Amino acid sequence: MIDARGDEDLASLLARAGLYDVSTEAFRVRRMTDALVVGGVATAFATATTRSPLLVVVSGIAGFAYGSTRTRRRVERATVARAERLRQELVTINQLLAIHVRTGAGPMHAVRRVVDRGSGVVVEELAAVLRWTRAGTRDADAFRRAAEITADPSAARTYLLIATAVERGADLGAALLALSHDIRDARREALHQQAIRRRAAMLLPTIGILAPIMLLFIAAPLPSMVLGAR
Repeated sequence: MIDARGDEDLASLLARAGLYDVSTEAFRVRRMTDALVVGGVATAFATATTRSPLLVVVSGIAGFAYGSTRTRRRVERATVARAERLRQELVTINQLLAIHVRTGAGPMHAVRRVVDRGSGVVVEELAAVLRWTRAGTRDADAFRRAAEITADPSAARTYLLIATAVERGADLGAALLALSHDIRDARREALHQQAIRRRAAMLLPTIGILAPIMLLFIAAPLPSMVLGAR
């Protein structure tokens, strides 16, 4: 009733938010708890403020429905924040991987070096890939799995590039540098559009305050001009 998705889909959702330690059962229990708490508070408040049984029931149902979405919204906000951090860190990580590859290291060796010396959300996902490979997963399959559950499409492209390099021996360094260039251009364009929206949002209060005042100054002499009154 609370979450009808399968365990695999729910696990992927939690992984995209970086909640690797939260099990699907714990997530469902948390959603049910939030729903019961908010529904109970709404029912108690309606009972204390109204005498209509129908309003009490409706308030309880509305509170239960709202509470059941609170945990999901927190996960979605965490996913958006994680995707933003991935985009910020990915250019640097890709350049580091490209440097290690071009100095003679293999793809997996380069990933191990970055994980050993780095930190951040990208490094966390690469460290998860290394854990999967040590558990018996093929190297390319581990990177494809990371591409499926990551929160950012650019990170997914990076992991797929590494998977291809592991299997076919492609020129990973050049591909990572080209991808870093594309990510940097996309981020620059996104910042430009965000700046335009914020500039427009800053003008709205100014226009809303000054426009009525200007209209009053313009309209003030109209009666004397039209009627000849002073």
